Amino acid sequence: MLYRGLTIALIVPCYNEEATIARVIREFRAALPALDVYVFDNRSSDATAAAARAEGAVVIAVPLRGKGNVVRRMFADVEADILVMADGDATYHAPSVRCMVDRLIDERLDMVVGCRETPEENRGEAYRRGHQFGNRVLTQGVVGVFGGEFTDMLSGYRAVTRRFAKSFPALSWGFEIETELTIHALELRMPYGEEATPYGARPEGSESKLSTYRDGWRILKTIGRLFVAERPFHFYSLCAGCIALLSLVLAAPVIVEFVQTGLVPRQPTAVLSASLMICALLSLACGLILDNVTRGRHETKRLAYLAIPHPAQKSVAP
Repeated sequence: MLYRGLTIALIVPCYNEEATIARVIREFRAALPALDVYVFDNRSSDATAAAARAEGAVVIAVPLRGKGNVVRRMFADVEADILVMADGDATYHAPSVRCMVDRLIDERLDMVVGCRETPEENRGEAYRRGHQFGNRVLTQGVVGVFGGEFTDMLSGYRAVTRRFAKSFPALSWGFEIETELTIHALELRMPYGEEATPYGARPEGSESKLSTYRDGWRILKTIGRLFVAERPFHFYSLCAGCIALLSLVLAAPVIVEFVQTGLVPRQPTAVLSASLMICALLSLACGLILDNVTRGRHETKRLAYLAIPHPAQKSVAP
């Protein structure tokens, strides 16, 4: 089936979601009957795959553990004009999918993120305070480094165009994949938007796979890694400035003593200061070189992105 003349695929990463996957498939199909449903089973030890097949979904096994590996496989294997990604834990609001897809088409966006909103009385149960705080800190960190106006960077509920998916070189292994998706949109300056969606608690019998501290640390490391990879001149110039400042602090007494006496009695300090300044210059040179390399990578990804037309070019009015 087509929706507004376009193929729409629901892609669901799953690990031990036997208790909820059937409900997720039914709710999304009720909200948007044109959805083609693909469930990517990440080595589940329960009957997740069987429950998904019973609902008529296409089930694909992903042997490498980790959500990042699943997303890499999903974007590679599924061919559709628009891909809607949602977790299989029944926490995301299925009726919001139509608004997200319509906005993606009508505003010619490449990604719409479902920003999680929970009722006050259900907030602690559905969206733990530690996760809320960590999400705010990490989101603001990414916005501060890469720009943009995201408010819920870590949401797993997203609608993306085919050209977004096919130009995305997924590198992450686990839950830090949402960070990489966000930075990919920011680095290629893709049009994106956010849509407020209700967020519910997991049904009884379903267990969360998230670890507040472990996954938060991994996301923080991903932000640092991408900062070095995508903003090399900023990173290496910052390193160069710190090293140069240390060099000047060490050199100051040596220079003062030389001006007063004409002698350099602290030769080891003078040598160390000069060596640090050389390291600072080398760091700055590395930043300049890697910045040009990064520009070349961005141009390559941009060309892959531009090679695929936006779905709005062939969609029909609702």
